[in-house]
Amino acid sequence: MTVSARALIDLVVDPGTYVSLDEPPTYGPVSDAYRTDLRRARERSGVDESALTGDATVGGTAVTLIVGEFSFLAGSIGHAAAERITAAIEHATARGLPLIASPSSGGTRMQEGTVAFVRMITVSAAVTAHRAAGLPYLVYLRHPTTGGVFASWGSLGHLTFAEPGALVGFLGPRVYEALYGAPFPEGVQTAENLARTGVLDAVIESAALRDTLRRVLAVTTPGGLPSADATPPPTDDTVHAASGSAWQSVLESRRPDRPGLRELLAVAADDVTLLSGTGHGDVDSTVVSALARFRGRPCVVFGHDRAGQTPERTMGPGALREARRAMRLAEELRLPLVTVIDTLGASLSREAEERGLAPEIARCIADLVTLRTPTVSVLLGQGTGGGALALLPADRTVAAAHAWLAPLPPEGASAIVHRDTAHAAELAEAQGIRATDLRATGIVDTVVDEGTDEGTAAGDFLTRMGDAVARELAATTALGEDARAASRRRRFRHLGVRPAPGGA
Repeated sequence: MTVSARALIDLVVDPGTYVSLDEPPTYGPVSDAYRTDLRRARERSGVDESALTGDATVGGTAVTLIVGEFSFLAGSIGHAAAERITAAIEHATARGLPLIASPSSGGTRMQEGTVAFVRMITVSAAVTAHRAAGLPYLVYLRHPTTGGVFASWGSLGHLTFAEPGALVGFLGPRVYEALYGAPFPEGVQTAENLARTGVLDAVIESAALRDTLRRVLAVTTPGGLPSADATPPPTDDTVHAASGSAWQSVLESRRPDRPGLRELLAVAADDVTLLSGTGHGDVDSTVVSALARFRGRPCVVFGHDRAGQTPERTMGPGALREARRAMRLAEELRLPLVTVIDTLGASLSREAEERGLAPEIARCIADLVTLRTPTVSVLLGQGTGGGALALLPADRTVAAAHAWLAPLPPEGASAIVHRDTAHAAELAEAQGIRATDLRATGIVDTVVDEGTDEGTAAGDFLTRMGDAVARELAATTALGEDARAASRRRRFRHLGVRPAPGGA
């Protein structure tokens, strides 16, 4: 059952910190019937309008909250509620505070008609200005959220969560049935379905919302750079880097028990919040998106998920659109972006072609090379084809000792050059695909020892990888934006060019 606005506030904020921002609502000329509706709504709900706003702290972070109250005229938004919401957003923007919104609404207030309807533009414009200021806007949809609210400020969050079982949709089912004479298809307008289809990030119990918000705020409002001791001291990660052939690295990278991105986050990152989809109906099980911190350094993380890939299921255009969402999120929140490469390759299918796979790879590359925020790419395992190239461009690149990067799997390269797969190992060596070769050509900056000798725990390797990511984040974040952009231009201009013999 949906909790009331005041109950949700009590669940979320640090005790004793909530201070209301609400002024008494004012209305223009209203009919006697509407005046009676307003009076009864106040008596029934115990609040004076359909939205409550205030300042508080969540996990010690100062925030502004906007919380809808459905028991006040079905949470509908008229002039007074829109004005209250807009004033709270402008207040948060002026004070540089994160904004948390939790609507529960049937949409526009019908008693006020079109003038109330267009006020959704006013609220949306204020949210857009707040986001443009680099300030987090987090949304938690409660049952129900429909109509103009869902189609405006309810869908503009950097991250969007919803309570279990919440009805979430554009047109409420009762209105749909009245207009079209048939019930709306069952199970479509539910929080769980919209999370599965990539419209929402996750479904979260209200009792767990405070901890989720605390983690998100720890990453998105870090309150300055970590102290110097938060970043591990520099080390030479190549001292014990893997020796052996390129083909040995290929085989090692394909081991079923090899740790992937999810394990890296579990072992080496803190305050991890997993995200899902694009917000536009794209979701792909072959990738992972998250907010996280490595040794105290906040970032947006996006990369390939080993567990979600099979030879028959590889990353498609939706995965690349998720990648571009992560890039926009990092840009807007002014956070570094970490991309993690571990892919069998991009999807080879009719659907992938018709949905624009190649153009999405191109757009990912274009977005990454122009992103203003610091970027670090991690070559964690297999780096096959365009699916790997789409996530590679970065200010700094870290590679696991047995990771590799190639235009095709070695078997595919052999098939092209020799018309068989028997020369795969030979081609892997000749193409210079392994991490140490990539470092020699400047494609990779740091190679991290995997410690693959018997008895060495995977957790040790992942800890070293987390340390390396934190160091590279520190190095590129320390550069000013202009210096970083100039360094990036030089890097990409000469990327992969082997130094001349005896040259500098």
